[in-house]
Amino acid sequence: MKKIHSDLQKKIERVIGNISEISLLEEQGCTSIVRKIKSSKGNYLLKSASSEKYQTWLKAEALILEKQNQENLLRVPRYYGFIEEQDGCHLIMSFEEGVTLTTALKNAASKSEEMELIMSFGQLLDQLHRTNTDVHQDKNAWLDVQLKRAEGYVKLGQCDGSMELLELLKSKKPLPVKQTLIHGDCTTDNVLVSGRKVKLFIDVSGTAYGDPRYDEALAIRSFFRNEEYKNFFYEGYKYYRMSPEEFIYFNDGLYEFF
Repeated sequence: MKKIHSDLQKKIERVIGNISEISLLEEQGCTSIVRKIKSSKGNYLLKSASSEKYQTWLKAEALILEKQNQENLLRVPRYYGFIEEQDGCHLIMSFEEGVTLTTALKNAASKSEEMELIMSFGQLLDQLHRTNTDVHQDKNAWLDVQLKRAEGYVKLGQCDGSMELLELLKSKKPLPVKQTLIHGDCTTDNVLVSGRKVKLFIDVSGTAYGDPRYDEALAIRSFFRNEEYKNFFYEGYKYYRMSPEEFIYFNDGLYEFF
């Protein structure tokens, strides 16, 4: 799937115009192939998935982005089209300038720049969790739905988590908190930085009305043991400060299945 065959190119060109250049992006996710496409109408991003599991995730992301074209609740790329084929599926969205927060922190020239980046990450997530909407609400509690999905992944051998860990998570569920709009995979790899600010969410297939502690845990996982960095984050994120036990449940527990 690293090359775009002629039939797929024709389908893409019906959406974005004649293609002049296609290039693989250096920062690739583990679930898809990501390309930058230049066409007569501008620059676009093409995200492609081949395995059944990741095709399901990509289709979910397409539906969320398409909905956001109308709702405008999230800071996300703009949706342009979704193509399903026998051997994979492809999502066309706007190409957004920037680098992931992971890369920005690695390249930061000073402690003050790191502080500014992490604080702005907290601010963006705080804004998301305070978004007033019931559009994405589900009848069932988000955590229960995720545990059910996790069981399916374990049985199919599609995750790192074990059935023993899953049974522990089911028996040790944390006390519920008010559900909010969440990103669902809010790591430093899944937000884009531009002008020393975290400005955009990417990889939004898990976006739902769910438990904000899951986002919070994944947001701080790369610097959880760095108290200074965490304090910078919580200067921006004031919605909720999770306990160490909650962090372990969501990061070391639930995330093992996703």
